[in-house]
Amino acid sequence: MTRSASRIFPATVAAIERLTPHFARVTFTSPELADVGVGGPDQRIKVIFPLPGAQSSELPAGEDWYAQWRRLPDGRRNPMRTYTIRHADPVSRRLVVDFVAHGDSGPASRWITHAAPGQTLLVVAPDAGSGVPSGGYEWNPGRATTLLIAGDETAAPAICAIIESLDDHAQGAAFIEVPQAEDVLPITAPPGIELTWLFRDTRHSAGHGELVTEAVQEWADAWMVAQTAKRGRDIDDALLNPGTDVLWEVPPRPGDDGLYAWLAGEAGAITGLRRHLVHDLGIARSRIAFMGYWKLGRAEN
Repeated sequence: MTRSASRIFPATVAAIERLTPHFARVTFTSPELADVGVGGPDQRIKVIFPLPGAQSSELPAGEDWYAQWRRLPDGRRNPMRTYTIRHADPVSRRLVVDFVAHGDSGPASRWITHAAPGQTLLVVAPDAGSGVPSGGYEWNPGRATTLLIAGDETAAPAICAIIESLDDHAQGAAFIEVPQAEDVLPITAPPGIELTWLFRDTRHSAGHGELVTEAVQEWADAWMVAQTAKRGRDIDDALLNPGTDVLWEVPPRPGDDGLYAWLAGEAGAITGLRRHLVHDLGIARSRIAFMGYWKLGRAEN
């Protein structure tokens, strides 16, 4: 019988580091975590949180656990959210995940606010021993010569992991929107990557994604002007229908040169950015990966 590409791992909290007012780093441990696979720097996993009043999380048993979980009534269905692996070490059997904390605004944020060593969660992650490609990651720049990486705080862990994976010759820009200046994470970009942190509290009533949208549009406009001056525009044949509500799209193949953009965060803001790059600037869709990690007013699961 073929093993599934992913499986459910028990994960016990070994340590919690409060990185900033809105970010916490959790190190999980368990013998099973030696088998967690990582396909790319933005490798996604599912974290299953305990129900209110419970000390650990649970999932239905069997291969069809997800279908069973979906059928459970709200009061019995453990909250499930998507996160990025920050670091996985099969030797020490540890898994590191950075969480965004917004007080008691939701089950995930509430858990990280009150989490303590010894608590146990369940994690759905790639099974390195399955021999089956797991997917769950999108970073694939190919031979792109210029990189554009952008997102809000929910994408910050993935962006930081991507930046850490770049070689010293990488060129481009990265933009990360966070609630305040104290939320800057410890990350050093290669010399050719201009990393800009954007703080919502510096502008009164700034909407979520507004600052990163403006920054990316300004950078992309300037980049396009420079490219036009060099060799003319690379017009994509297919234009985005402005009425299409697409939340996730990644290139079917890596770009061979030029720009590669990786955009993630609130779905409305990211969709707007993609529309600007493709429709307004004529950048080929094959050079843009965009992921709506979440949508204003809607829970993930």
